[in-house]
Amino acid sequence: MTTFEGLGIDARLIQATDELGYVNPTPIQEQAIPVLLSGTKDFIGLAQTGTGKTAAFGLPLLHIIDAAAKHPQALVVCPTRELCLQIVKEIELFKKYIKGVSVVAVYGGTSIGLQIRDLKKGVQIVVATPGRLIDLIERKAINLEQIEYVVLDEADEMLNMGFQDDIEFILKNTPQRESTWLFSATMPPEIRKVSKRYMKDPVEVTVGKVNTANKSIDHQYYVTSAQHRYQTLKRIIDFNPGIYGIIFTRTKVDAQEISERLTREGYDIDALHGDLTQVQRDKVMGQFRDKSLQLLIATDVAARGIDVQGITHVINYELPDDVEVYTHRSGRTGRAGNQGISIAIVHSKEMYKLKQIERINNSKFHKLDIPSGKDVCRKQFFHFMDKLLSADISHGDYETYVPMLAEKFADVSKEEVLKRVAAMEFDRFLKYYENAEDLNVRERGKNEQRDSRGNGRRDGGAYESRRDRGGSNGYSRLFVNLGTKDGFYKASFLQFILDMSDLKKEVLGRIDMKDMNSWVEIEKGAANQMIRALDGKNYKGRRIRMNDADSGGRRPNKRGEA
Repeated sequence: MTTFEGLGIDARLIQATDELGYVNPTPIQEQAIPVLLSGTKDFIGLAQTGTGKTAAFGLPLLHIIDAAAKHPQALVVCPTRELCLQIVKEIELFKKYIKGVSVVAVYGGTSIGLQIRDLKKGVQIVVATPGRLIDLIERKAINLEQIEYVVLDEADEMLNMGFQDDIEFILKNTPQRESTWLFSATMPPEIRKVSKRYMKDPVEVTVGKVNTANKSIDHQYYVTSAQHRYQTLKRIIDFNPGIYGIIFTRTKVDAQEISERLTREGYDIDALHGDLTQVQRDKVMGQFRDKSLQLLIATDVAARGIDVQGITHVINYELPDDVEVYTHRSGRTGRAGNQGISIAIVHSKEMYKLKQIERINNSKFHKLDIPSGKDVCRKQFFHFMDKLLSADISHGDYETYVPMLAEKFADVSKEEVLKRVAAMEFDRFLKYYENAEDLNVRERGKNEQRDSRGNGRRDGGAYESRRDRGGSNGYSRLFVNLGTKDGFYKASFLQFILDMSDLKKEVLGRIDMKDMNSWVEIEKGAANQMIRALDGKNYKGRRIRMNDADSGGRRPNKRGEA
């Protein structure tokens, strides 16, 4: 089996990796390091997050830079402050026995003056986020003309965050570079374009298949209705009492709202989203890292670059539209060879997204039933018993109190004591879940499905059969006098009606758009809310008319009744 020593890196680096417990390189390290040690070859490394990419480029950089030259020789560009600091921390550990090498992090949200001062001291390796680096370039506070090696880490994340122009600007401002090393979990077309434009005959290494999910992660999903999504989340958390994880939402509003609801119900949780200041963000992340928080709820943008060891679960409160985003979400767990679980809470209408992720990521999702109230209580009870039996009583003067305890409980049986202990611990759970409803969405039989589809036909224009289907599974069909001639495409129209009505996408069914009119399928319980939100409003000078398409144009009365 290959060792780090066998890869040919500096003996001082071997000494540091030995102390860190690094014996055998990971697949990406084993394949990347021998190529990168030459310092003259462009390189593309495709591997999932958590596979040791920092060491894959950090060790070669430390091997080939000139410690005597006190100017920036290597530039590492990454998407977020958290990843920036993490990379610097790891490189600092690797260079423990190499004297005279300095590495500095530059990123937004903190004093640029202090960072300029650090750069003037003389550094060989700069680790930077794109925005702050460009600020420094424009202020002429950093000279990249002597940069020999450029590393783009989490390249796909940077493109997802809109940094493509910034990356190209940085590459244009490093004209003397000997080589460019690009590391990414996925390979979208934009990265391929950048590589063709700025790299020469790169050596490309793929660990696993491109876009393949981490095999250390078990992908699970629960199917529920739109109105039960929060209750399902809560039940999943309660069913996993030792959970230490991240919950992903689409919007910062959802992140904040769910965080506040769970906090009120006694959970150790906080939110990470774009409205937080850097100080607030650092505080939340600090609490999560030291496990003062059991759960972190975050948007995709806010969570970019987070690398926290020991995360057991990632929960997708809503699935993202982009498969690559799911890959990065799930990659927060199952890191460094540990096992992890990625959970998706889905509406029945989102099953196509699961199939798409399975196909592109070459992964398999396992469907689980949402636990019943009794299942949750049983799981919590066994978890408590394990904690009770494993409690450390070796320290402390407990023996002093045993006689008093024995006297106090002289007339109480052991069984009675255990019952009282359980009651103190589980009273809240037992009361909450005493009459808990079944949150699972049950599938209908094939015959019922065929009947509800109009004898198995898939005729998109057959509104008579769709009306029958709508009535049978809780959907209404709404008419609205807006169409493609108003400048809408289906996606923009969908966003418009959701923004106007403050409803979730999951309540909608099929949308059929014509030139001047459209028809919208919507869950019956949400139909009146959408009608009230849109009917009578104006859009570009036109008065919007929306009503139930199957009721002869009836509109809800003041109490919201049809």
